[in-house]
Amino acid sequence: MSTLRETWIVFNRAMRLSLRNPMWSILMLSQPLLYLFLFGPLLKPITAQISEGATTNAYQVFIPGLIVQLGMFGAMFVGFGLIAEYRAGVIEADRVTPASRIALMAGRVLRDVVVLVVQSVLLLVVSIPMGLRAPVGGVLLSLVIVALLGATFASLSYSVALITKSEDALAPLLNGIAMPLLLLSGILLPMQIGPTWLQRLSDISPLKHVVTGVRALFRGDIGSSSSLWGLFWVVLLTVIGLAVGARTFRKESA
Repeated sequence: MSTLRETWIVFNRAMRLSLRNPMWSILMLSQPLLYLFLFGPLLKPITAQISEGATTNAYQVFIPGLIVQLGMFGAMFVGFGLIAEYRAGVIEADRVTPASRIALMAGRVLRDVVVLVVQSVLLLVVSIPMGLRAPVGGVLLSLVIVALLGATFASLSYSVALITKSEDALAPLLNGIAMPLLLLSGILLPMQIGPTWLQRLSDISPLKHVVTGVRALFRGDIGSSSSLWGLFWVVLLTVIGLAVGARTFRKESA
């Protein structure tokens, strides 16, 4: 109970900081909105090729990829904020408190998850006039997946930030990871429409299966193998991410 209370205290502080300076959250949402307005209309003429024969709505393919992208990249760069706090002495001040080291991480991660879910909901609402049609149950499960992805990448980002303690080291490392993930996960277009060698290469990425699973949920195929595999991989990634984050916070805050 003490850890939960401390997590809530850290979450409240982090959320207040985000509300005072919402520009970062707005900028992270602007990218998927630009994709929606400027790239989405280009998909309508090729709906038959990208829908895999399962749907005639191109946005049922495109929007799931965008919210997964938001869950990934919206949380992947939160470590820069932690480095700023480290330089300002906030982390050192946290270390001298009796608060649980897990709570120090969990409170920040919880803030990031809440922000990502709100951003995803806003993106979905804007997508409805564009032509998005999806079952409510599948959309809600997709938001859960976004939250888990956010927790995964936020935890890993904080871990790397605590280890490097430098934006100069963190930026190229994250960018070097982000680009292959974006290209191989099929976020913008399904990998099924690509050549065989690219499909086989993308099968290595767990995030490709997560994206495929979210698209199945948007079609209403909640019990399909694609959606179940997507849920399996996102849960596994979350466990690994939280474990790595917790271990790093204990070690670096000792």
